[in-house]
Amino acid sequence: MKNFTVADYLLVRLRQLDVEHVFQIPGDYVAHFTQALEKQGPRIGINAIGAANELDAAYAADGYARIRGLGAVSLQFGVSTFSALNAIAGAYVERAPVVVISASPSWEDRHVTNMYGVLYHHSTGNLNADQQVFEQVTVDSAMLDNAADAPEIIDRVLTSAITEKRPVYLAAFKEIWGFPCKPPGKRKLKPIKKESNPRFLEEAVEAAFAMIEKAEFPVIFAGVELLRFDLTHLLSKLIKKSGFLFTTTSLGKTVLSEKHKGFVGTYSDLAAVPGTLEVINKADCFITLGTIITDDYLDFISKDYGKMIRVDTIHSRVGWTPYPDVTMEDFMKELIKCFKKPDYPKNFKAPKPPKWPEPWVSNIDPKYAKDKDVLTYNRFFQHSMAFLHKHKMMDDIIMNFGISSAMYAGTNVFGLSQNSFIASAAWQCIGFGTGVALGVQLGSDNKKRAWTIPGDGGFMMICQSLSTQARNKLNAVTFVMSNGVYAIEQVYVNIKAFNPNKKGQPPFDNFDILADWDYVSLAKGFGAKGYRVTNVQELNECLHEIKDLKDVPALVEVVIPKLDLAGQMNKLYQSALQ
Repeated sequence: MKNFTVADYLLVRLRQLDVEHVFQIPGDYVAHFTQALEKQGPRIGINAIGAANELDAAYAADGYARIRGLGAVSLQFGVSTFSALNAIAGAYVERAPVVVISASPSWEDRHVTNMYGVLYHHSTGNLNADQQVFEQVTVDSAMLDNAADAPEIIDRVLTSAITEKRPVYLAAFKEIWGFPCKPPGKRKLKPIKKESNPRFLEEAVEAAFAMIEKAEFPVIFAGVELLRFDLTHLLSKLIKKSGFLFTTTSLGKTVLSEKHKGFVGTYSDLAAVPGTLEVINKADCFITLGTIITDDYLDFISKDYGKMIRVDTIHSRVGWTPYPDVTMEDFMKELIKCFKKPDYPKNFKAPKPPKWPEPWVSNIDPKYAKDKDVLTYNRFFQHSMAFLHKHKMMDDIIMNFGISSAMYAGTNVFGLSQNSFIASAAWQCIGFGTGVALGVQLGSDNKKRAWTIPGDGGFMMICQSLSTQARNKLNAVTFVMSNGVYAIEQVYVNIKAFNPNKKGQPPFDNFDILADWDYVSLAKGFGAKGYRVTNVQELNECLHEIKDLKDVPALVEVVIPKLDLAGQMNKLYQSALQ
């Protein structure tokens, strides 16, 4: 405490909020913070995790936040922060609270600029540009220009992050991080509790329950905000008291354990399994809670908007009627109280999950259905999921996806534990899954294994993350679905490319064709174990080999045909045409 600084203050506050890792990219402006992080951090239980590049660091912080509740990334001014912007934008959209820490030119540097017109390195000429840009994808931001105000400002910004469950931006003039500062007290920061308007809350609950009572088959549609805001216990209680079945969005998949008897599968529009679609089509009332509705659900919205009771952090409405100033927590608590009548719970019976080898076999591209040793998207899931179930590993993994054909096939998985499906299902960023793997595994204290399934295009965007995994001795596994093309992009550009005519190869667009990579050699160069599988037998042999790997990541190239069109993607495309 003798040489306690502003940087130390922030680190202590982060540790009080259960942050044990800060992902970082070094730089001269932010040197006072990174030095404190590396020297003082371990004394209070925070480790610095050096990343390969800015997206690697920011994605990892995002993944950490989704598992842990808060993440942090330290970045250099300008060249570093702008490189990380995409990851922070995704965290903003999908509600992952990440603290972006940076620094900018000092008081003296600014004086020199004003006197002589000097353009400092990494600067656009506007020394406030970083903050102004990040204000678009954060819920609070600040630039510390003195040590006296720093504690109050740091507390305010961190409180915003844990209250809104979204990123914040916190920077300082470069010398300020090293200035003396009093340490914080032992009382840790807490989210600000929002209050509902009592009259609107009462009216909303009355209208909602009246709508539910009139319905013959209500269904609960649960979203990711219930996880972010620690309201899953209320979801469990609502399901129990009502007896209703529940589904989730792709983003909200694993909001509760998928072993829950009321779970009917993840609703991913027409990519969902038949049992899930049957429930959705039968429902005449949707209790939609904490759900971020994306354009993946346009067909659902157009048909069922008036049947929805929708309460989340932005909306609160019953049918077509809005009710302002109603919080999700208050609404759920009051709605649960309504289910005390003798005719509740209803105890609707959920359809049984598809029996292996479904849902995979029915979604295999017909071109490859007869040759059962050819690997396709769905054969990969068919055999890898069977392996995980057989070896009782479903509770030991966290599945990670960027936007890809594999993600939509992955939404068909049943049996995952709570908060073990991480996907860029709203921001829809290729490469996300590989980037967050480091953060989700560290965020779980290495109790869960990152099980990442990117397309080859997505992996190429952020392949350096494999090196960071190796540096930190993680046994994460990355299965690269290797077909040489941006398959999901080609589907929407020209799906006919997947069905060749008699004249030869279909017209794949040049911008969707990828370079050939030697993934096994790449893995070796990054310090990981590399594997290449070209058929079902090789896949099963590889799964057994990587099962017990310790302290080293595995990269598995899963070679699938270039023309393989996952059935889930074909159905989504047909849905988009409607």
